[in-house]
Amino acid sequence: MDQTPKKWAVIGGGILGMTIAHRLKQQEQDVHLFEAAPYMGGLTAAWELGGATWDKYYHVILMSDTYTRNVLQELNLDEQIEWVKTKTGFYTDGKLHSMSNSIEFLQFPPLNLIDKFRLGGTIFYASKVKNPEKLEDTLVEDWLRGLSGNNTFEKIWLPLLRAKLGENYKQTSAAFIWATIQRMYAARRTGLKEEMFGYVPGGYATVLNTFVDKLADEGVNLYTDYAARRITSLDNGQVEVEFGNGDVGVFDEVIVTIPSHIASKMIEGLKEEETNKLNSIQYLGVVCASLLLKKSISPYYVTNVTDDDTPFTGVIEMTAMVDPEYFGGHHLVYLPKYVKATDEFYSKSDEEIRALFWGKLQSMYSHLEPNDLVDFQIARAKNVFALATKKYSETLPPISMSTPGVHVLNSSHIVNGTLNVNESIMLAEKQLPAIIQQSKQRPSLEVQL
Repeated sequence: MDQTPKKWAVIGGGILGMTIAHRLKQQEQDVHLFEAAPYMGGLTAAWELGGATWDKYYHVILMSDTYTRNVLQELNLDEQIEWVKTKTGFYTDGKLHSMSNSIEFLQFPPLNLIDKFRLGGTIFYASKVKNPEKLEDTLVEDWLRGLSGNNTFEKIWLPLLRAKLGENYKQTSAAFIWATIQRMYAARRTGLKEEMFGYVPGGYATVLNTFVDKLADEGVNLYTDYAARRITSLDNGQVEVEFGNGDVGVFDEVIVTIPSHIASKMIEGLKEEETNKLNSIQYLGVVCASLLLKKSISPYYVTNVTDDDTPFTGVIEMTAMVDPEYFGGHHLVYLPKYVKATDEFYSKSDEEIRALFWGKLQSMYSHLEPNDLVDFQIARAKNVFALATKKYSETLPPISMSTPGVHVLNSSHIVNGTLNVNESIMLAEKQLPAIIQQSKQRPSLEVQL
């Protein structure tokens, strides 16, 4: 068994790829991390909005996010987290309601007492389910309507599903909502009295800058603007990677963290079954508007929207949690719309989306005036997370391919979970040891970049 350090290429510099590179380097491997964009971070990357720098897409840290917090502790950032108790709102039938505690839940007008009882029973039952694989056989709508009733589904569950899945909830299994409820109960399972939301001052820009510096100090070779184009297993067991700029690298092992259908086109020599499984994964994308406003719109971090004519799938007021001082005293609001990249909405121009989103937001919050809008920017991502369709785990692509030295590990391997930073880091922590062990069975070869 060969114990000498090997040369690894990690394709994709998001949080998953960065964590993999970090752990490999701790194993004293020769690590090269490649990212197609001009910067590391993927979906956690930041941008400038109205002179302030913050996350391009909204993120939050939970006290129960142990995998994230372990990494932040290694970066000396965990103790800097600002913890806040947030509120939740529902916008239904043209009115804004609070649903932030038990009393408000009991007073919630759209549901009668029986509806509320069934809703509570559904959540309690789901929290006790130990084998979510059985839920993969049932569509989430059928499961929730059966347990909670039609009215509760329409008024509560449907806006929650649309907020994360758009209309794609119709093909999603019940395992998705199970994972969401499990995340809600994570604080209680870890002994915390209540769940708190947190952020690192400066947002994920601070996290990423610190993480990149850490990787560089450890000796990880970092490459940005380096898009992989072709991956080939050579006859001698090495793996060749050709990049878009014409460079070619040869490695002992390659871990690909990019979306499955893109990986399938990049890796040569795959078996037909592997290609089919990689291409069968359906990804959901997002069009997410970031608005910087002169005034707050509500006290709620998340407002779930039930009205069918709303062009966005929820309202996230980040400054209900983050101190407005980070934004020059202004208020940051995210308006996401989750759609597949093939959806016609994804192709709308920024101007069209701005008119739709800003117009609707003003109609929902009558105190907003046209000059309250400081900045408005739109971010788009085609492959945010894989849809948990029926029998999902049975169709999941393998991690280690039949082509020697090539591994595909990405968000599609988050089974019965919801995509977030903690799940991505946990994926690396749980799956990388098996990849390393398999690598030890293969001889180390002299390679060069």
